Amino acid sequence: MTASSLAVRPGAFISRQPVLLAGRMAAAPSRTGASSLSMKIFDWQRRDAFAQDPSVGAWKEEDGLGSLTYAPGSRQRRDRKGRGIAAGQGHQCGFGMRGQKSRSGRPTRPGFEGGQMPLYRRMPKLVGRPMGPGHVRANYGLLKVDVLNKCAPNSEVTYETCLEQGLMTKLRIKKGTTVFRGRQLVKVIGCNDAERDTVQLSVKGLTVKAHAFTASAVEQIQANGGRCVLLNPVTGEEIKADE
Repeated sequence: MTASSLAVRPGAFISRQPVLLAGRMAAAPSRTGASSLSMKIFDWQRRDAFAQDPSVGAWKEEDGLGSLTYAPGSRQRRDRKGRGIAAGQGHQCGFGMRGQKSRSGRPTRPGFEGGQMPLYRRMPKLVGRPMGPGHVRANYGLLKVDVLNKCAPNSEVTYETCLEQGLMTKLRIKKGTTVFRGRQLVKVIGCNDAERDTVQLSVKGLTVKAHAFTASAVEQIQANGGRCVLLNPVTGEEIKADE
């Protein structure tokens, strides 16, 4: 046996017994050098050093792709079920002894809640009105005709001008928000007085700008020589008749 035959090959079995070499005993080669060469960057023995100095685990190009491995604790060993009672999940494998949920296969269909009314049947169905962005109902702030009667003739009326002149304090919001993309949505509507009689518009030549109008409001404004101007809810600009 020569000294070259004692060279340690990667992955080779190394005996702990002494070797007879040239009539004298020689110690078996150590495995420390071989194991240090195959040590990974995130070896568990270097976790404390990595916590103090993150550069310990930094990968360098000269290390090669073979040194890459998972971070400590990121991958855990999977549970081996059905391999004896000493493993903790050996007998029933976590499914118990009896019952519907201990049988093989899926015991119930998706959405089943034990016989009670399931969630997908308790929820209301909006037929023809899908949910999500672009399908939300617009709730307008209401600008009534009785407010228009307080305006000056042949003037331009908007929600902002009514607030500035003190003709109204706030919009009458029916339900929900009236702000769409940062803009206040306004709708001009007809109204009734205290005796539940329809309020008639008496001011002439008004130019009313809003995002929506009711048919009764449009009829009264145009009958008094006024004009209804629709505003774009996104840009706030006037919508022309040809659009």
